[in-house]
Amino acid sequence: MKLGVLTVALANMSLENAFSYLHERGVQTVEIGAGGFPGKAHLDPAKLLGNDAAIEEIKSLLRKYELEISALSTHGNPVHPDKTVAEGFHRDFEDTVLLAEKLGVDTVITFSGCPGDCPTSKYPNWVTCPWPDDFLHILEYQWNEVLIPYWKKAAEFAKSHGIEKIALEMHPGFCVYNPETLLRLRKAVGDIIGANFDPSHLVWQGMNPVEAIRTLGSAIHHFHAKDTYLDKTNAAKNGYLDTKPYSEIPERAWTFRTVGYGNGAAMWKEMLSMLRTVGYDGAISIEHEDALMSAEEGLNKAITFLKDILIYEKAGDMYWA
Repeated sequence: MKLGVLTVALANMSLENAFSYLHERGVQTVEIGAGGFPGKAHLDPAKLLGNDAAIEEIKSLLRKYELEISALSTHGNPVHPDKTVAEGFHRDFEDTVLLAEKLGVDTVITFSGCPGDCPTSKYPNWVTCPWPDDFLHILEYQWNEVLIPYWKKAAEFAKSHGIEKIALEMHPGFCVYNPETLLRLRKAVGDIIGANFDPSHLVWQGMNPVEAIRTLGSAIHHFHAKDTYLDKTNAAKNGYLDTKPYSEIPERAWTFRTVGYGNGAAMWKEMLSMLRTVGYDGAISIEHEDALMSAEEGLNKAITFLKDILIYEKAGDMYWA
């Protein structure tokens, strides 16, 4: 495994300064936003595609600071019912794929997206229950008429440009939000579809991330290191489905935290051990979304925390067996 960071938290720095900052702290891999919600502060395909000198400069910086790119990120909703919105996210996805090809990166991260409830919808419609029966009709439309056809076509485009892994972050609000829905789309589209496993989104849904890792196995393409704190007092009153703004921390049932501030080292050691058990040996990419800490403090604490518990080396022979 390798210690990594999603560089979006350092968007106020130049790419070189961000690389230098992370190198000094022992980080080994970087995940870089190239479109969608992560933005293009560090990699803008419009400025880089067709500019071989700029691509070579980025590769040179990676060598200089002893870093590898684990993935390019372009989280978005390419199946949004508003065609203009969908086209923007789709264009970002394709541009990110083209840029990944130029940089020799085989993994692109995004969301599955969520359509509306019919062709004339204005907003996405995330279905959370099977009754009334209207919701099942919505799911039928979303999956069979929009989601699966879109990702079959997008996967072929990605494959044709050297992408081996489309890592979908399982996120509530989108059609792929848990292992079951991830595996459903993977079965329909192919093994290029896998998970960007972010335990923070699973914890507040009531899942055990260790068991989710066991369930997904080889379908895990990438890993985000981000935590969630569950406020059991608030949850006891209103449950974990919470639409209050993230800033209303005292009233919320859950809050994103830096690793170790939602679940302790024991849980994180279990997750890392299960990742090794199912064969994942890639980046453990820190994502900072902790409203109680600055980006730099959150990253530094996460780096220190994970350095101690990451499993870096291949397992040796079982001389005792």
